[in-house]
Amino acid sequence: MTDPAAHALTTSGLRVGYGGREILNGVDLALRAGAVTAIIGPNGSGKSTLLRTLCRLLAPDEGSVAVRGRALSTLRTRDLARELSFLPQAPTAPEGMTVRELVARGRHPHQSLLRQWSRLDATAVEAALQLTGLTELADRDVQTLSGGQRQRSWIALSLAQDTGILLLDEPTTYLDIAHSVEVLDLVDHLCVDLGRTVVMVIHDLNLAARYADDLVVVHEGGIAAQGPPDAVITARLLETVFGLTARVVADPASGRPLVVPVGRRRVHRSDHPHPEETGDTHVA
Repeated sequence: MTDPAAHALTTSGLRVGYGGREILNGVDLALRAGAVTAIIGPNGSGKSTLLRTLCRLLAPDEGSVAVRGRALSTLRTRDLARELSFLPQAPTAPEGMTVRELVARGRHPHQSLLRQWSRLDATAVEAALQLTGLTELADRDVQTLSGGQRQRSWIALSLAQDTGILLLDEPTTYLDIAHSVEVLDLVDHLCVDLGRTVVMVIHDLNLAARYADDLVVVHEGGIAAQGPPDAVITARLLETVFGLTARVVADPASGRPLVVPVGRRRVHRSDHPHPEETGDTHVA
């Protein structure tokens, strides 16, 4: 039996489809509390569908999802929003909105007709800004920030929501490698230092292996593999799931698996002598 204290999210016999097409077929998962779990898989495999089902944006045709042992279907929307937060892919803020105003939206689940904005809400917003390194940018228009700063602003909103579980749909989309590392370092900090549970969809296999405690590989509507990166990332899995011929070596910096694709060998220009060096020139 799954221990609710050990697992933040669980699924049982999950079947999800839309548009007359089945996307997920009988998915059983148990995602560890206090860990970073990365969901990986080929394009169109159902990664984002799984993530959206975990936060009830999509309803399963069959099966169930539970958060800390409680069925999602039994929770009120406000109660669910106090359990987990969801950050969609490439979100955009309204024009003219400041970072502080955006982050303050994370407090909506904690307010009602009888409980309006309070000192507790203000404290939560300031704490989220500080944790994400955005205090000095709090009064800036979100649209004027760099890609990494904008993504940190959205994560700050999730932190202000004060949930133990964060679901992130491709948080590094459209970011260069430096900003991607900036965002994932923050994710690591939230998990290791603050005890948050993070479940994220990510395309970059090497970043997934570097930052995740556990990997979930989605393939053809099911789970092809699940576990720590060094057990999941193998040459055989890469060939079977991604159609990729690659070597898997140990990252010299982290010791984590590092995927090195094997492609056609390119011949450097220096390997091709210039025609003048061979005498193979032709004069018209």
